[in-house]
Amino acid sequence: MLVLSAIKIIPEYERGVIFRLGRLIGARGPGLFLVVPIVERMVRVDTRVITLDVPSQEVITLDNVTIKVNAVLYFMVVNPDWAIVKVMDYLRATLQIAQTTLRSAVGQVVLDDLLSKRDQVNARLQSIVDEQTEPWGIKVTIVEIKDVELPPNMQRAMARQAEAEREKRAKIIHAQGEFDASKTLAEAAAVIAREPVALQLRYLQTLSEIAVEKNSTIIFPLPIDMVKAFSARLAE
Repeated sequence: MLVLSAIKIIPEYERGVIFRLGRLIGARGPGLFLVVPIVERMVRVDTRVITLDVPSQEVITLDNVTIKVNAVLYFMVVNPDWAIVKVMDYLRATLQIAQTTLRSAVGQVVLDDLLSKRDQVNARLQSIVDEQTEPWGIKVTIVEIKDVELPPNMQRAMARQAEAEREKRAKIIHAQGEFDASKTLAEAAAVIAREPVALQLRYLQTLSEIAVEKNSTIIFPLPIDMVKAFSARLAE
């Protein structure tokens, strides 16, 4: 039984931290090795990427808006010896650091930056958490803010703001269209002024377009010059 208890098999994704009479010897594995019973003790450490959900935190942003944010944290143990010796529970310690950093970092940005520049906030969170957990032999690879929960009054205010912004763009586009149309009409008027026959052709074209509609009454403008010509002949 002593011989069997001395045989240890560590898979590829784990390391065995060995203590001999309470003193740290170092990490072993992966593979097969022996641990001296009673004299040596082994602690398994998982070196795969670990995912932690950071619970929802109520935070006041820099522009005094109360929101709730949650995040996800990805990290891995790069130094098993430090992860066992320098911190009591590296999983819980990393989670607490992530929660504290999330509240602190989000509280230093305004709401618009949090919503539109989330990549920058995530990078800042990852840098801060990684710097604080480095002495524990932990490498934080990714910190991502998953959801931002806004209060109902802020959601309504943002909806009104978005609607006003859309109306503003619509009015600008409409005004630009009117401006472009007026420029085209001015150019057409200049052409007609140079060539009076063009106006008569436009009259005939309009008459043909109206006739297609099968209207019973057609109102067609009559040039004043023609009326003057007829009235002058009648006066003679």
